[in-house]
Amino acid sequence: MVVAIIPARYGSSRFPGKPLAMIAGQPMIRRVYERANEASKISQVFVATDDERIADVVRDFGGEVIMTHPANATGTDRVAAAADETRGDIIVNIQGDEPLIDPVIIDEAIEPLLASPTIDVATTIIRMSSLNDLHNPNIVKVILGEDRRAMYFSRAAIPYQRDVPQEKWLENHAYWKHVGLYVYRRAVLQNFAAGEQTDLERAEQLEQLRFLSQGAHIYCVETEYETIAVDRPEDIAKVEALMTVRNYPVGNL
Repeated sequence: MVVAIIPARYGSSRFPGKPLAMIAGQPMIRRVYERANEASKISQVFVATDDERIADVVRDFGGEVIMTHPANATGTDRVAAAADETRGDIIVNIQGDEPLIDPVIIDEAIEPLLASPTIDVATTIIRMSSLNDLHNPNIVKVILGEDRRAMYFSRAAIPYQRDVPQEKWLENHAYWKHVGLYVYRRAVLQNFAAGEQTDLERAEQLEQLRFLSQGAHIYCVETEYETIAVDRPEDIAKVEALMTVRNYPVGNL
């Protein structure tokens, strides 16, 4: 059974109450929930939160909520705790600040785990085309093995091309941007939550390095679709403009 869990917390240093921000007439958490529900391979969608204000809004539009403990350190920990309350053996972690997430991409990320028992985690990547993005530490890069297995994630521009001018790096080698959609096997997610932060995870501030340190096989699904995350209030206008361009239902825009 494939279950999607959307972690949502009220507190945010850059945007308090972000899940309840209105996007074209509807709370953002509802936008994400409804997009996730459109993925054909998902059986159930849950919002995992420790805040009753978020829970009330989700229940009001008919969504399902799992209450989690405020002590959950990360979104992945919140998803792992919520997964224990479901019957899912494959868990999809969908970011609660991506109201334009594509259901087709969600299905494509799930497919590798359905097709192969040797894949523990799947995630999505996009080929990079911008040198500014390549050298931006806020954009996570991933090194791929020949079988599209993730070898390492970093905020640095990897690999370093020793004898190539940096302005030629993108022409000479494929660089991959990591997009934060995850699909896990339940046991692998539980193992992650039970484990301690690793030195690499602390150094890069990237949770996915704990999976690699634990020996998980992370399969990377290439996509050309890039969503827009709402990190700050000013991002809402960008999302609403894109909704109009893509002819999404916009409610009371």
